[in-house]
Formats: sequence, C-alpha cells, structure tokens
Amino acid sequence: MRRTAVTLAGLTAATALLAGCGTSATGPAAPAPLPPSATAAAACPVLDRTASAAPPATVDGTPANTPEAARLSQAVGEQGRGAFTDVYGTQITDHPAGRVALCVTDLGRGRQLLEAARKADPSVDPGRADLYLSRYTRRALTEGVARLTADRGRPVFPLYSFSPAQDASGIRVTSTAEGAASKDLKARLEQLTGGIPVTVERGDPVTAAVGGPAADAGDPAP
Repeated sequence: MRRTAVTLAGLTAATALLAGCGTSATGPAAPAPLPPSATAAAACPVLDRTASAAPPATVDGTPANTPEAARLSQAVGEQGRGAFTDVYGTQITDHPAGRVALCVTDLGRGRQLLEAARKADPSVDPGRADLYLSRYTRRALTEGVARLTADRGRPVFPLYSFSPAQDASGIRVTSTAEGAASKDLKARLEQLTGGIPVTVERGDPVTAAVGGPAADAGDPAP
C-alpha cells in the first residue's frame, strides 16, 4: 500500500492558511458571538415545537421530565441565572431522556458552571449534561429584547411578541404577514438590538391576562 509523505513545510503552510480564515470584524455595539472555529463542539440544538412527543416520564399519571434531568436542570439554571450569566445561553431538559443539553458561549466556563451546580446540590450528576455552543448569552438576548420593547419609534408594522430564540442564536419577533416580509423592519430591529440577529415571523396579537403583560418580553429562566 502506498503511503503519501506529508512534509513539515506543507503542514506549516496549511496551518498558516487555516489561521487566516474565518475572521471578521464585529460592530462595537453588538455582543460578540463565539467564533465557530474556536471549538469543534456542536451548536445549540433546536427542538421541533410541532412535534407531539410527551415528556419521557410520568408522576401520578401526569407527563413529566425524568427526576434526574429535572434536578440537574434546576441546579444548572440557578447557576446560569446567577454567577454564570456571562456564558449561559439556554438549556433543554431530557435531551435525550435523563440528560440535559446545556448551551454556553464558552465551554471552559460551562464546565465550571456544572461544577458549581454540583457543589450547590451534591445530589445532581453533572455527567448527565452535554455542553453545546450558543451564539449569545441569555443575558445579552434579554437585554436586546428590552431595547426592542422600550423603543418609542415603532415602525408602521405592529409587533406582537418578543423572545430570545430557542437556541440562543438571536431574537424572535412576531408581527403581521407584511411585517414578517419587510426587510426594512428587520433592519430597523437589528439596529435597535445592536446587531443581534432578529427573525420576524407571522404571528397574532397577544391577549393580555388580567394584570399580565401584553407581549412576551423574554423569560430568563430555562
């Protein structure tokens, strides 16, 4: 069998070529997303909201998450909303059953988050967590949503709801069909967020409950 020799010069040239790829400038106002080349970890997953899959466990006949994943998810969420807001993106309980998908912008800090969760609740098993990369932190997305909801110069299209994207990759806004098709609206909203991507989807007006908000401003809880 023939073996192809790889020279040191060839490897050096290839390394130099790869090092020069994938860099781009970012605007000063936008939270910097994690460079995709920084690690080989998978991107934060997105669940199919239309799937009719029941939770993998039941409590007294009621569908529920598995106790192991639910306990770990609770501990992780408390740390993500506490000392680790600088990296915490989102999480999915029972993805797959018995495990927690944790999306962070830095894997090293993500591992520290899991260790902090274990120290806070020694009954949880950090080995049940899988780390994924999210583009933005939950904190950055929540702040972006706040800028959108506080804007007084609203465009001609009505805006019904605002929320962080499920995989922490941007912000989701609902509007009329015309608003969802408007490039000007999308550009205006992304200007307000400081560069965070905004997806405008067709939606319906939100009917507020008594004493409740009329639009989804984004819940930082997992």
